[in-house]
Amino acid sequence: MSKKEWPLWEVFIRGQHGLNHRHVGSLHAPDAEMAINHARDVYTRRREGVSIWVVPSRDITASSPSEKGPLFDPAESKTYRHPTFFDIPDEVGKM
Repeated sequence: MSKKEWPLWEVFIRGQHGLNHRHVGSLHAPDAEMAINHARDVYTRRREGVSIWVVPSRDITASSPSEKGPLFDPAESKTYRHPTFFDIPDEVGKM
């Protein structure tokens, strides 16, 4: 298998002080194990990561920024979802 045939992987890194993984880039690799090794070498050179996720790009489904209006407009009509209509008890503290 030549490098041109290797699938594209999306790389997500969880940093030392974070709770969430964040997308840091993409790379080509023949399999998941090699993708993690390459991601480690490329995206965590200063030991800032504690966890790496790699996902084949072909398995990601995403909306297009050009669809923003039609995709998110229905949420605007559901004002009951906005937290401004609810009283938060003092015992709960800051949210």
